[in-house]
Parts: sequence; structure tokens; C-alpha cells
Amino acid sequence: MAYYEHVFLARQDISSQQADELVEHFKGILEEHGGKVEKVENWGLKSLQYRIKKNRKAHFALMNIDAPANAVQEMERQMRIHEDILRYMTIRVDELEEGPSAMMRRNDRDDRPRRGDRDDRPPRRDREERPEREQGAQ
Repeated sequence: MAYYEHVFLARQDISSQQADELVEHFKGILEEHGGKVEKVENWGLKSLQYRIKKNRKAHFALMNIDAPANAVQEMERQMRIHEDILRYMTIRVDELEEGPSAMMRRNDRDDRPRRGDRDDRPPRRDREERPEREQGAQ
């Protein structure tokens, strides 16, 4: 069997519980056709860069799949039909990634100092502190 990483976006008006039920529904389709889902990550409700079918936000979910190609094709066919799915993408990989995905590790970056942090800048002088020639004629 082949390994796949599958990400899908669900409409913003469904609840997070309904988004979890969607994952279970598509997981069941894969298992019916001889595949299995190794890992599921729910990334939550996130803002989209642009509107998709009049939605500004979407529920994101990742599934790491070990399944034959026909199982993945059937799951994608069901996703095309399903009204709550906005977009999906399936990528075949050589091996499944262990541990959290890049989206879940993203919070680790917040601990590092940012480039050009405000502490590096000299304090800003207010208008009252500037000499008369900088303020202009009044």
C-alpha cells in the first residue's frame, strides 16, 4: 500500500464537532476499502487568504493515510460530492512523518526572537522634543 498526506478544508459554519465527524466519515470510507488512517490532526478554524465559495474561514484537518489508490480515489470522489468540503489535497509520500506536522510545530517559532524586533530601534522622539526647524513654520 502507498502512503498519503491528505488535507481538507470544511465550511466555517459547521461546528468543530461536525468537522471531527467529517474526519470519522472519510476515515470509515478508507477503512471499507482496505486502508487505514495512521494519524489525524485537527488544525482548527483558520482564516483563508482569499474567499472560497463565499467563506472567509475554514476548518482544516490533516490525515496521514496508508491505503491503496482505489481507496483514496473513492474518498476524493465522496469529498467532491460533499457540500461541507471546500477544498482538499492528497499528496503521495515515501514515508509518513512521525510526530506533529509543520502546522502544529508552528508555535515553537514564537519563542525565538524576531528579526528587527522593536527593542533594537532607538526611542522615537515626539513632536514636542524636536527642534523648531524640524517642526516647520507655524
